[in-house]
Amino acid sequence: MFSKPKPNEGSSAPAAPSAPTPSKPVSDAPSAAPAAPKAKPAPSILSSDLVVTGHMKTTGDIQVEGTVEGDIHAHLLTIGENATVKGEVVADDVVVTGHVKGRVRGLKVRLTSTARVEGDIIHKTIAIESGAHFEGSVQRQDDPLKEAGKPAKAAAAS
Repeated sequence: MFSKPKPNEGSSAPAAPSAPTPSKPVSDAPSAAPAAPKAKPAPSILSSDLVVTGHMKTTGDIQVEGTVEGDIHAHLLTIGENATVKGEVVADDVVVTGHVKGRVRGLKVRLTSTARVEGDIIHKTIAIESGAHFEGSVQRQDDPLKEAGKPAKAAAAS
C-alpha cells in the first residue's frame, strides 16, 4: 500500500485523493476516542458485608449495600434496602431504600417505600413514596449542592 502512494506522490493529481483517504480514518480515530469517555463507568458497589468508616468522595456513582460511617459525596448515590449510612449524604441524585442517619443534600432526592431517613433533607426536587419513614425537616433550594461544601469545611476546621 505504501509503494503505490509513493509513485502517486510524484504526480500531484492522484496525490490529492490519496491524502484525504488516510485523513478520514485519522479523523474517525479521534471521534472514537471521545466516545470512550462518554461511556458511563459502572457504579462502585459497597457489598452488604462491608463496613466503611470514613468519608467518601467521587464524581461517579456509588451503590451502598453495607454500612458507612462517614460522609458520602457522589454523582448518583443509591442506598440499598439493607444499607445504613451514618453521616451526610451529598449527590446530584440520591435514591434511598435503606437507612440514613444524617443530612441528605441532592438535586433529586427519592425516598422509596422502604426508606428510613433521620435527618434533614435539602433538595431541588423530592419524591417520597408511601410507607417511607422520615424524621427531620425538608428544605427546597435551587442549588443544594453549592452550600454542601461550606458546612463541611467549617466542621473540618473545628
